[in-house]
Amino acid sequence: MPSSSHLLADPPLAGRVAVVTGASRGIGRSIALSLARAGCDVVIAAKSVTEKPNLPGTIYTVAAEVRLLGSRALPVQVDVRDDAAVKGMVDKTVATFGRLDYLICNSGALWWRDVEDTPMSKYDLVNGVNARAVFSCVQASIPVMKEQGYGRIIVMSPPVDLSLLKGKVAYSISKFGMTMIAMGVARELQDTGVAINALWPATLIESFATRNFKMADRTQWRKADILADCVLKIVQEPDLFSGMALIDEEYLSWKGVTDLKKYRCVREVEPRKVWPPVPDAGWEPKNTKGVPPGISAKL
Repeated sequence: MPSSSHLLADPPLAGRVAVVTGASRGIGRSIALSLARAGCDVVIAAKSVTEKPNLPGTIYTVAAEVRLLGSRALPVQVDVRDDAAVKGMVDKTVATFGRLDYLICNSGALWWRDVEDTPMSKYDLVNGVNARAVFSCVQASIPVMKEQGYGRIIVMSPPVDLSLLKGKVAYSISKFGMTMIAMGVARELQDTGVAINALWPATLIESFATRNFKMADRTQWRKADILADCVLKIVQEPDLFSGMALIDEEYLSWKGVTDLKKYRCVREVEPRKVWPPVPDAGWEPKNTKGVPPGISAKL
């Protein structure tokens, strides 16, 4: 059982076990700590075992933080592109804790360029770390969750909106693929006690990706806490809450959270929305004459 030294007197997730991928820093770390504060034991799954100047944090530093919050932690080095490593991650989780309740697929790779400027190595990277890895992690976790009759899976991906495509084709394929996994698995696992949803931010989120890729400035970011708070609420939703692509602020509003100022990185400035993406008003199919009825000329 979890330690009795939790900061909460009666933690709502006591006895539960979560695997968080990409948990050595940034959004994944914030999610892991939020779950730990609620009494959940956490598997810190990521590649990082040594710190780098531009990428501080490892599976061991986050595990230590989880333990300070009174929860048990299991640091597991895993490359989510390696199916054997993913299976080993699930096996170690069950061997250590006896169960696996929550899978948070947070690992991600970023590449925003036109198709012409996208080497196949970058295409393989974003699709390997994003869609393929989620497929592998979900596939490895399903048998455990089905046997328990309980499980919650969250994948960090957006609703399918083709306005995102321009300049981000490889990335969009990988992210929309993640969402399609969530939508499909929700149907496959209906009435099993296992639920799966996608989650995506309405604004840029403070992370090493937004810093290192210089994505706007800090006034346009929200803290990773907004996603962590969403995760904490979603894993406590009933079984029927499944098969949805959620936007963080919309979901929180539905749950009664109306003041989002605490999530601003610069309290005086409300970050601009980056979701939904702005439609590409300058483009449309040109030669649609003669298109048969019932066939959409626009995707």
